Amino acid sequence: MPRLLGDNLRALAAARKPGRCPACAPLVGAGWDSVPATFDQSHLCRIGTLRDGQIEDPTLLEHHPRGTHTWSPDAPIAPAFFPYNRCDVWVCRACARPFLRYTEYGGYYEDQRIRELGADLLDDTRP
Repeated sequence: MPRLLGDNLRALAAARKPGRCPACAPLVGAGWDSVPATFDQSHLCRIGTLRDGQIEDPTLLEHHPRGTHTWSPDAPIAPAFFPYNRCDVWVCRACARPFLRYTEYGGYYEDQRIRELGADLLDDTRP
C-alpha cells in the first residue's frame, strides 16, 4: 500500500462527492467509532496507509494541542501520532468519502475503529 500524507490526504478529502451516501452513511460520525458489525465492508476500498514502514514500533504519543482527546470530534488528525500512525486509508466505493481505520487491541477483544478524514483537521506536526 502506498503511504499517503499531507497533500495526498487533503486531495482525498476534497474529492468526495457532496451529500449523504447510503453506502457509507452508517460510518459517518463525529470522531472515532467502532465499525458496526452489520456494515457491509465491501462498500469500502483500502487505497493506502499512514504507517511509516521504516518504524517497527510507532509511538503511542498523541497530539492534542487544543486540549482535545482521542475521542474528541475535533481532535486533530496528526499522521505522525497515535492512533493515526497505525491507520490505513479507505474510501467509499460509491462517493469517495475517505476514512481512516485502525485496530484497537484490548485485553480480551479487538475493535475495528473508523473515522472520516476531514481536511480541516489534518495536522502535519512531527514529534
